[in-house]
Parts: sequence; structure tokens; C-alpha cells
Amino acid sequence: MVLRMESIWQKAILQACLFYTKETEYRMNTLAIIEKYYKKGSDLHNILVQHSTDVTNKALSIAASHPELHIDTKFVSEAGMIHDIGVFMTNAPSIKCFGIEPYIAHGYIGRGIVEKLGYPAHALVCERHTGTGISLEEIKKNKMPLPHRDMRPVSIEEKLICFSDCFFSKTRLGEERPIEKIRQSLSKFGEASVRQFDQWRAIFL
Repeated sequence: MVLRMESIWQKAILQACLFYTKETEYRMNTLAIIEKYYKKGSDLHNILVQHSTDVTNKALSIAASHPELHIDTKFVSEAGMIHDIGVFMTNAPSIKCFGIEPYIAHGYIGRGIVEKLGYPAHALVCERHTGTGISLEEIKKNKMPLPHRDMRPVSIEEKLICFSDCFFSKTRLGEERPIEKIRQSLSKFGEASVRQFDQWRAIFL
């Protein structure tokens, strides 16, 4: 009887290990997640998927060029695709978003969505990718409609996705913005944003 119980426990442990390995290997179906909140084939769905694909491909291309940075490309391929998952709740008619929240809130809204799905690390990418990130000081000083916490990227993967996102707009899909145009756009948010972009440029390009 004891031997049989040990055998049952060994089998259960083995199954758990196999399940864990499988879940780790295939931990996120990004398109299925997007389709939970965006109607497949709708204008907004197409905008989001195209933009996210552009950002993700840019990030993966950079990662491939910098093996010395030891970037987790699987994580980048997943988080890059869902970094803008929260836009549907915002008011941005130019990209077919007809929610009630200000557009700048889409990052922390996305974090809440992705955390509930059980992906806390991916959720932080959602919150920390806007511009070159938003500091707590900026949020308070400019009275932004955001929770009072630092929203700047921390990990190399977060920084890479944030950097890559700067190259693509949702209103001009498929067009990669030139660096000077990015710097000019970021200058509206202060010199700190431009400096941060330039620091990342020295690392990633």
C-alpha cells in the first residue's frame, strides 16, 4: 500500500513537472488574449495587431544584433504583442478607440488587464512603455491622471520594448519613424525624454 501511494505521488509529481515545462514553453497565446478584448477583423483590432507586430519585430531584430545583452527574446515576443492591450478603454477616435479614459492611461489599464490574466512581468511592460517611461515626479508635477508610482522601464526587455515603440505610430502603420523625428516628438515631453532615448540608442543601435 505504501509503495502504491509512493507510485501515485511520483506520477503526480511527474505530471506536474511536464505541465510546468509545457506551460513555460508555451506560456502565452498573444493573439488569443488580444481577441478577448478586440473583435477580430475590426479596425481597432487590425491597428493594434499591426502596430504591436511592428514594435515586436523591431525589438527582436535589435535583440538578435546584441547577444551580449542576453535579452529574453521569448518574453519580448510576448510582451511586445500585448504592450498596448489597454487602448480600447481610452478615448482616441483617430485609432478607433471610443472608451472614456484618457489615452495616457492605457499603460496602467493594460497592466491591470494582464495582471488578472496571471502575467505580472508582462503587465509591467504595459505600464512602463509610454514615451520613454513616466516618472513619479512627472506624474505629480503635471497632475497626470495616473496612479502615483514610477512608470519607467527597469529590465532590459522593458527598455527594449519601450525604445522600439518610439519608432512606430498607430496612425501611420508600417512606417518606421526616423530618429530625428522621434527625438523631436519626445522633446515635447522634456529634455529628459530625449536624453533617455539617446542613451538607449547608444545601447541598442
